[in-house]
Amino acid sequence: MDILLIIAAFVSGFIALKCNLPPLVGFLIAGFSLQYAGFVSNETITTLSDLGVTLLLFTIGLKLDVKTLLAKEIWASATLHNVLSTAFFTLALLGLKTIGISLFSDIDTTQILLLGFVLSFSSTVFAIKSLEEKGSMNSTFATISIGILVMQDIFAVLFLTISTGKLPEWYALALFVLPFLRPLFYKILDKCGHGEMLVLYGFFMALVMGAGLFKLVGMKADLGALILGMLLAGHYKASELSKSLFNIKELFLVCFFLNIGLSDAPTLDGFILALLLLCLLPIKGALYYVVINLFKFRVRTSLLASLTLLNYSEFGLIVSGIAYKLGWLPGEMMIAIAMAVSLSFIIAAPINNISHKIYRYTSHWLREQADEKLHLKDKRINPGHAQVLILGMGRIGTGAYDEIRTRYGKISLGVETRSDVVQTHRTSGRNVIQGDATDSDFWERILDIANVKLVLLAMPHHKGNQSALEQLKARNYQGQIAAIAEYPDQVAEMTQSGVDAAFNIYNEAGAGFARHVCDKLNPQFKTMQPGDWDTSNNLT
Repeated sequence: MDILLIIAAFVSGFIALKCNLPPLVGFLIAGFSLQYAGFVSNETITTLSDLGVTLLLFTIGLKLDVKTLLAKEIWASATLHNVLSTAFFTLALLGLKTIGISLFSDIDTTQILLLGFVLSFSSTVFAIKSLEEKGSMNSTFATISIGILVMQDIFAVLFLTISTGKLPEWYALALFVLPFLRPLFYKILDKCGHGEMLVLYGFFMALVMGAGLFKLVGMKADLGALILGMLLAGHYKASELSKSLFNIKELFLVCFFLNIGLSDAPTLDGFILALLLLCLLPIKGALYYVVINLFKFRVRTSLLASLTLLNYSEFGLIVSGIAYKLGWLPGEMMIAIAMAVSLSFIIAAPINNISHKIYRYTSHWLREQADEKLHLKDKRINPGHAQVLILGMGRIGTGAYDEIRTRYGKISLGVETRSDVVQTHRTSGRNVIQGDATDSDFWERILDIANVKLVLLAMPHHKGNQSALEQLKARNYQGQIAAIAEYPDQVAEMTQSGVDAAFNIYNEAGAGFARHVCDKLNPQFKTMQPGDWDTSNNLT
């Protein structure tokens, strides 16, 4: 059976990929097909599925700034949307009960309110997967989406605690010690190197110190993984740790999507209800747009965040499962919610793939905020009189910035994704702004780059520099472009793509090292002629 699961997942995922859909759509279809053929989920799939979700939340935490959740636009928008959306779905479901939908015949108003609450949530797993596949994790709309999803996870913990009637153990208060252990966690991470011990440390923190510890004290395990990830987020190796867990997490999440399809046998009544719930989904998305736009974000930011959250949540399956065990909901209702969640993923995947096109076609119908009233995180970027734009302020970008300042003065503007790095550069007197040059959202916010004569693509990843180059081309940039690359084939690829100069960082580092040594030590070498070389003693 395990072999058939792997075959079905691979074939369906591959077909979905070739149809320009996220592979997860294929995994869902594979799950439904296997269930229809008589297969059911098993303990192994469920365990791997849970591991995937736990590692996903841990890696989210590694990229999450706690200050983000404390921002008014996050906690207030999440709360407001939850209230409005729950009210809307409750009224809609009461309407379905009134017109005589059979599945609602034995359900009272309190249970309908529970269903409304369940349907108000969006899927953390789907949204993060979608953002990762589009390369938009550092965009403003992604930050808002992830913040809202984390707040919803917190609401979920509170609900599960209240609904099950199980309070955390009294010794859960010991969890407040965890922030004080952060220096210890950092020191251990420093000593883990870059190989298998780094991966194992990630598993230890996510599954033992996070999920295991929180479960032990009677709290939601996934929340523990998220919080432990957040405690490590400030470490300089947090990004490396996240990348080291990426492929393992992706593999486990295949089981998550298979497990949804294998959950139970669908019925005709359940399928009809799932379709009705899908018809209500656009209203949920519209509520997201209205709430986010209330906080003075641009139309583009509000719309793309709303489309990212336009789905039902796997949390609905968890809550409906608990409600079924407690006798609050019939089994058919749980299956209907499972189908609605799955179908919402299948529909939302292609919508998210064309979200930028949807914005272009609808933006003229939506009223834009005045520039002076825009939220600080979404304001337009004015490069001023900068003549050199440096994309990526790591070691190479910083060195280039300092060299240009030495030669030509303050004519450069640096762009860096991480806020803490930006602040460090500003403290050092460099003109650096926060932004992700691989994301079209960043380029949409820039007012004008007509003054810029040279762009340096100095980001550490080749794909990132390629993406930034495509964005520059889309804006018809007429100045010169120089890029770095790690390998000769990448240098050739960048040159063919239209950059004016591409440099191998290892060659340049070697040349720079030799130049620095000669300048610093001023060694005295004897001038030699070709005939003076005698290499016979070096032959082996």
